[in-house]
Amino acid sequence: MKKIIATNNAPGAIGPYSQAIDCGTFLITSGQLPVDPATGAFVPGGVAEQTRQSLTNVKAILEAAGLTMDNVVKTTVFLQNMGDFAAMNAVYAEFFTEGNYPARSAVEVAKLPKDALVEIEAICAK
Repeated sequence: MKKIIATNNAPGAIGPYSQAIDCGTFLITSGQLPVDPATGAFVPGGVAEQTRQSLTNVKAILEAAGLTMDNVVKTTVFLQNMGDFAAMNAVYAEFFTEGNYPARSAVEVAKLPKDALVEIEAICAK
């Protein structure tokens, strides 16, 4: 079973991909950039603000699928600069219940779409 998840509360897909796919026992989101779905623009500020928006977008997609951040079992965080890790990590911790943190990879990449500072994707258990 494969079901496409889409919500207006997160940025719409601007290419040949879906916001998320529900595969029955798990859900996978596409990478979420720090785009405010109301404006279509990046949120102002640095990596902390961009992390908050990227995770807010992930959360909105999960809510559209009837899930919460507690369902997240794995994230991948793409950073333009690994020097931003501590600032990203501080905001990231606000989105998850202590003791129920998902597994995570964080990698520095050469470039992200639209020159974002961060992009975050998630895998969730249902």
